[in-house]
Amino acid sequence: MSRKLSRRARLWLYGVLLVLCVPFVFPTWWMVTSSLKPVADIFAFPPKLIPTSVSFDAYQRVFELQPFGRQYLNSMYIALVVTLGTLAVSALSGYAFARIRFRGQNLLFLVVLAGLLIPSEVTIVPLFQMFFKLGLVDTHWPLILVPILGAPSVLATFIMRQFFLALPGELEEAARVDGLGRFATFYRIALPLARPALGAVAIFTFLHSWNLYLEPIVYLSSPEKFTLPQALTQFVDAYGGPMWNVQLAAASMTAIPVLLVFVIAQKQFVEGLAHTGLKG
Repeated sequence: MSRKLSRRARLWLYGVLLVLCVPFVFPTWWMVTSSLKPVADIFAFPPKLIPTSVSFDAYQRVFELQPFGRQYLNSMYIALVVTLGTLAVSALSGYAFARIRFRGQNLLFLVVLAGLLIPSEVTIVPLFQMFFKLGLVDTHWPLILVPILGAPSVLATFIMRQFFLALPGELEEAARVDGLGRFATFYRIALPLARPALGAVAIFTFLHSWNLYLEPIVYLSSPEKFTLPQALTQFVDAYGGPMWNVQLAAASMTAIPVLLVFVIAQKQFVEGLAHTGLKG
C-alpha cells in the first residue's frame, strides 16, 4: 500500500514539475517554432504552437544580411578566452586568500569584494577613455580584459576561496611532507579537487561573456567585429522595423551554445555551488 502511495506521490510531483516548467520552456519553444513560420503567422491568435508550413528562409537571410558567421565566432572565442582567463585568475587568487596567511589579508579581500558593489555602468566611461588612449577601441581587447580583471572575476575568486577553505588542511601537510612546494601543492592537490567549483565558475563566466551587451555597443563599431547580442539588434528592415522571423532565427542559433554548456556542465554547476559554503 505504501508503495502505491509513493508511486502516486511521485506522479503528482512529476505533474507539478511539468506544469512549473511551462513558463520556462514555452518562450524557447515559441522562439524556435516562430523562426520557421511566415511573419504573418508569428502573431496569429490563437498562437500556433506547431507551424503549419515550415520554412528555413529566415535562417538563410540571417547570414545574408549580416556577417553572422564571423560574429558567431567572435562571441565564441571571446567567451572561451574570458572563461579560461577567469578560471586561471580566480583559482590562483582564491587559493592565495584561502591558504596563504599574510598581513592585511582579510582587509584586502574586503577591498576585492567591494568591486562587486560598483555597477559596470559607473566605470565604463573612464574605461573607454583608457582604452581609447591605448588605441584598443573597436577591438576585442576590452571585452576580454575587463571581465577577467573585473567584477565577474571577483565573484569567481570568492567562490574559489570558499571552496579551498573547505579543503582539509591535512592534504597540504601531506604534500609538504612529500616535498611539494606551494605552487606544486596548488597544481597537483588543490586544483584537481576543485573541479566542481571550477565548473560552476566556468558556466556563469561563459554565460556572462556570451550575453554581454552594453560593453560591445560602447567599444565596437565595425559589423565584422560585433558579438551576437549586438548583432541581434541589426536585423531591421528599410524603415527600421524589426524583422521578426529573422531575429528569432538568429536568437535561436544564439541560444544553442548556452543550452549545450548548461546541459553538459549542470552537474558540476550544482556540485560547485553545493560545496561552496560560507566558511571563513
